[in-house]
Amino acid sequence: MTEERITETRTPTGDTHTHTTVITDGEPARSGGGAGKWVLILVILILGVGALYLFSQTSGAEVARDNAIAEAANDVGDAAGQIGDAAQDAADNIAN
Repeated sequence: MTEERITETRTPTGDTHTHTTVITDGEPARSGGGAGKWVLILVILILGVGALYLFSQTSGAEVARDNAIAEAANDVGDAAGQIGDAAQDAADNIAN
């Protein structure tokens, strides 16, 4: 809150002098060179790099999972082919 006080003084000769006093309370003076802004920018930058790292790790895990599923499907296909070959051999042996 700001309060303004005006004081008038009269001399014996009749002259009037006015003095104004401005009183403020509870408002601290702001000072600083912008260091807080730089700290905030640095924190945001670090968080951005951390998020990018985490997302790249998640993406790599998904690729590894997809590759493992594809390899397992390929192994199942190979096993099915071997069963088919064994069945064909068994049928040929029975026929002979």
